[in-house]
Amino acid sequence: MPDVAIYCQVHQPYRLRGLRVFDIGRGYDYFDDAANRRIVERVAAKCYLPANRLLTDLIRRSDGEFRVALSLSGVLVEQLAAYAPDALASFRELVATGGVELLGETYHHSLSALADPEEFRAQVRLHARVLDREFGVRPHVFRNTELIYSDALAPLIAGLGFRAVLAEGADRVLGWRSPNYVYEAATAPGLRLLARNYRLSDDVAFRFSERSWSEWPLTVDKYADWIAASGGDSVHLFIDYETLGEHQREETGIFEFVRQLPEAFARRGIRTVHPSTLASRPPVGALSFPTPTSWADLERDVSAWLGNGLQESAQRRLYRLAPAVRACDDPSLLERWRRLTTSDHLYYMATKWTADGDVHTYFSPYDTPYDAFVVFMNVMQDLEQTVATRLTRASDAWLDTEIGYGMLDVATCGADPDDGADAADALGAALSQRLAERVVP
Repeated sequence: MPDVAIYCQVHQPYRLRGLRVFDIGRGYDYFDDAANRRIVERVAAKCYLPANRLLTDLIRRSDGEFRVALSLSGVLVEQLAAYAPDALASFRELVATGGVELLGETYHHSLSALADPEEFRAQVRLHARVLDREFGVRPHVFRNTELIYSDALAPLIAGLGFRAVLAEGADRVLGWRSPNYVYEAATAPGLRLLARNYRLSDDVAFRFSERSWSEWPLTVDKYADWIAASGGDSVHLFIDYETLGEHQREETGIFEFVRQLPEAFARRGIRTVHPSTLASRPPVGALSFPTPTSWADLERDVSAWLGNGLQESAQRRLYRLAPAVRACDDPSLLERWRRLTTSDHLYYMATKWTADGDVHTYFSPYDTPYDAFVVFMNVMQDLEQTVATRLTRASDAWLDTEIGYGMLDVATCGADPDDGADAADALGAALSQRLAERVVP
C-alpha cells in the first residue's frame, strides 16, 4: 500500500482598506484592521480551533501514528497573535503532539521567488525565525507560495538548506508518470520533489460537498479505497486548511470525514508520513519544470496572479520600488511594502470568468477585479510618495541631482492607475541606477 503525506496550507492576508485617490498622501493606514480581525476571528472559530482540536485528538489517540504537515504564513501567525491568540495557542498544542511537521515558505506568502531572489531569501529566513520563535522548530521541507515551482527556483530552495520541496503534479510535467513517487529536482540534485496528486486532493478540497458530482457523497471508505488503488509509493494530498469548516462547512460532514480517516487508512494498511520522511527516500528519477506551475486554477500555472495586464502592471510597480524601500533603512516601511507583496492582492485582480473566476470571486473582498486594481495602485502611489519624502529628507544634495528631482516629480504625478504604473517603472529604474552608483546615501 502507498504511504500518504497530508499537507495543509494555513494563510490569511492583510486585506487593504479602500484607499481612494483623495486619501493619497494623508497618512492613512493601508490595511483594514477591522476587516482583518473579523475574518480571522471567523475563520478561527469555524476552522482553526475545531480542526486543531480534531487533529490533536486523532494524533494522541493513534499514539502519534497519524501525521500531517502544515505551513503557516508569517502574516497569518501575526494576525492570530493579534486577533485570535486562543487559535495560535491551539496550533502550538497541535505541533507539540509531535504528529505535525511545519514546512518552510515565504513569510509574506509572496511571489518574490518570481520577481526578486534577494527578497525571496529574506522572506524565507524570516519565516524560519518565526517558526523557531513560536513553535521551536526548524523546517526541512519547503512549499512555495501557492505551490509555485520551476526548475529556476530549485537551486534557490536547495541553497537555503531545504531537503525537499512540494510541487503541483501537473499533467504537462508528469506526462505518463505518476505523482505517487518521490522525485528529484532536475536542476538541484539531492533536492527531493513531492508532486501533489491533484485529483485526490481536489476530491476533498473542491468536490466534497458538490452534489452534482457523480461520486457524491464521498464516504471515507470510498476515498480510502481510491488511495489504496492509486498505485505508487506515496500519495501526496495537499489542500487549504480552511477546507475544514470554512470552504467546506461543518454541516457537509467534513470534520466527521477527517475523524474517520485514520481508522479507514489503518484497515487498509495505509500509513500517514511526514514530507521529511519521504525526503530521506531515494528518488525514482528527476522531474523538470521548465515553466512555473502552481496548484491554482485549471491551468496550474501562475496566471491566477500574473494572467492579465492589471496584475502584471501591479507586480512590476511593486517590485521596481524595492531598491528605494530598502534604501530608506526603515523597518516599518519595509514591512508595509512586504505586506503588499502578499500574493492575494494580485489574485483579486484576476479577470477569469469560467469556473476559475467563481473561485477568485469567492475569495475576493472586492466587487470587481478592477476595484482591487485601483485600490492597490492608490496604495502604491501613497507608498511611492512616502519613499520619495524619506529619501529626499535623508539627502537634500541627492534631491538636487537630475535623477533625484525626476524621482520626486514621478512620485508626485497624477493618480491615474495606468500612468502610475509607468511612473513606478521610471522611479524604480532611476533608483536602481542611483543605488548601483552609490549616490543615494
